[in-house]
Amino acid sequence: MNEEKRWYVVNTYSGHENKVKESLEKRIETMGLQDNLFRIVVAEETQIEVKNGKSKEVVKNIFPGYLFAEMIMTDEAWYVVRNTSGVTGFIGSSGGGAKPFPVDEKEMETILRRIGKLDKKVEVDFTVGDRVKVLSGPLAGMEGPVEEMNDEAQKAVVTLIFLGRETPSELNYVDIVRAD
Repeated sequence: MNEEKRWYVVNTYSGHENKVKESLEKRIETMGLQDNLFRIVVAEETQIEVKNGKSKEVVKNIFPGYLFAEMIMTDEAWYVVRNTSGVTGFIGSSGGGAKPFPVDEKEMETILRRIGKLDKKVEVDFTVGDRVKVLSGPLAGMEGPVEEMNDEAQKAVVTLIFLGRETPSELNYVDIVRAD
């Protein structure tokens, strides 16, 4: 039995991720499983959508139909998660009662950093004035100069040409790299 705290991917009905998260958190509390089930995370990020020339912020699920559970894979914790309403199973399980494989630590760090739930700081190779490229989201592929940096929040303000105008955009460090 694996007595180590690891992250696992839980498959849910698409669109029910937050309901399942709430149900799981209540079950952890009522069943006293705080020593085996820790964090339940729906990977959501705020994106800017432009419709009819107007931009608005929307929260998008990066992985529809999935959530992440930080847990020690005991028989009881496994049973509780699998039998929560809205859960269809774990990713990485071969079925037939086989327990799933955990998510690779580095992959999970990338996901948590992207949604702003990682305590570790990102090391960056750019500074104010450097040109950076956006890696993900609706602005992916765009480039611009870094105007400000906030190491505490792990965000940078980058000026991008958006709809023909220079637009300062606040981006997570994890979503940008120095442009060559």
